[in-house]
Amino acid sequence: MSDMQVQILMGSASDAGVMANTVRTLRDLGVASDMTVASAHRSPDRVRRVMDEAVRRGVKVFVVGAGAAAHLAGVVAAHTALPVIGVPVDSSPLGGFDALLSTVQMPPGVPVATVAVGKAGATNAAVLAAQILALGDPDVRARLDAYRRGLAEKVEQAAAGLEPV
Repeated sequence: MSDMQVQILMGSASDAGVMANTVRTLRDLGVASDMTVASAHRSPDRVRRVMDEAVRRGVKVFVVGAGAAAHLAGVVAAHTALPVIGVPVDSSPLGGFDALLSTVQMPPGVPVATVAVGKAGATNAAVLAAQILALGDPDVRARLDAYRRGLAEKVEQAAAGLEPV
């Protein structure tokens, strides 16, 4: 496991099913992570405490998942110069569209890198976090390269499994 870590925050425990994809993908890439719940609205002091502790532990990237109003990634970005990746969670009657807009529409100077809504976005957030870490860690880079080769191999296998038309 890399000593560089990713802190995963989610606005509600109900987001864990989506954000588990981030944890699994990071684990597959050999990147240590920690996941916890901290709500921008219900526990802003906890958000700040978790962030401060993460920075002291050497965390380099925050991955933040939230649904509905989805202000958590923006709050995290407002309090750190470290990269923040937002995962809009599809937990509201609007299917995550509200979370997407809340996550992506940040004011100039306070960016949140925003990925797709839901599980695919949670996986891509892990890959993006690993890509950021790979800039300074050749081992993470090598594991990312292997991961990408594995994706390509799956496509080749799927293509080979099709009967000619």
